[in-house]
Amino acid sequence: MASSSSSGLTFKLHPLVILNISDHYTRVKSQAQSPPSAVNGGEATSPPPRVFGCVIGVQSGRTVEIFNSFELLYYPSTNSLDRSFLEKKQELYKKVFPNFYILGWYSTGSDAEESDMHIHKALMDINESPIYVLLNPSINHAQKDLPVTIYESVEAERISVDHVAHLKPSDGGSAATQLAAHLTGIHSAIKMLNSRIRVLHHYLLAMQKGDIPCENSLLRQVSSLLRRLPTIESEKFQDDFLTVSAFNS
Repeated sequence: MASSSSSGLTFKLHPLVILNISDHYTRVKSQAQSPPSAVNGGEATSPPPRVFGCVIGVQSGRTVEIFNSFELLYYPSTNSLDRSFLEKKQELYKKVFPNFYILGWYSTGSDAEESDMHIHKALMDINESPIYVLLNPSINHAQKDLPVTIYESVEAERISVDHVAHLKPSDGGSAATQLAAHLTGIHSAIKMLNSRIRVLHHYLLAMQKGDIPCENSLLRQVSSLLRRLPTIESEKFQDDFLTVSAFNS
């Protein structure tokens, strides 16, 4: 299953993820099912349960591929996750799938709920822009598409500046749509780069003050990065910069 979003990202959802979520929901529903009651005609009236878990996979450029998932322990009464359980699961899957990382989370239901933001925000310390995969377990014989919806965070781009700089318009979609997706990618990439630079700057300041031990390997990498900066002082860069400035004025 593959689909595109307005942000320009393409999502690929592997069947194993859908099977895992369906199995998770079926098990929880069977365990929570109430016995028949004579009061309501022998039918249980308890609402269908919701299940929660993480989705893992990889992102390459503007393609997000969701390969697998694992369950989470969520406590609705306190709107909190079992962090120790999550960390153990994350560590286990990292050993088995070293190239996969947590892309976001999943749940079941007919629509996203306001309480879902508690889980979404709780996972932002692992992934700054988690995606949300929602599977609707209700049976609808008239529906031909899979009952799966993927929600993006507002800042859902995790792409490098280099990739955005070499991005070429793809077939399909209007020029305005492609331009909007391209500019959104540039904005998000620059924002991400700025965030990473601030982290590195604070780390170097702490190292200079002696708050943390000096790491020569890291300093060599920073030095190598800084040596690339004079390339933006080239004549071509200045010409392009002045051209863009004149165009925007």
